[in-house]
Amino acid sequence: MAQANRKPKAIEVGKADLPLSCPGPKSELSSLHPRVFIALKKPGDSATCPYCGALYARVD
Repeated sequence: MAQANRKPKAIEVGKADLPLSCPGPKSELSSLHPRVFIALKKPGDSATCPYCGALYARVD
């Protein structure tokens, strides 16, 4: 069975969520990794966490 190439759904963040770090403060213990700050300087920017691959996108 062929696997579909799907882009991961972005976690949308706004100015109020900055500074942004991954894992976030509400993350489950099982998903923890070293804390890394994600730079999203302007609306439309996106970035991926180098540890877990979570995709973040700034929407404001």
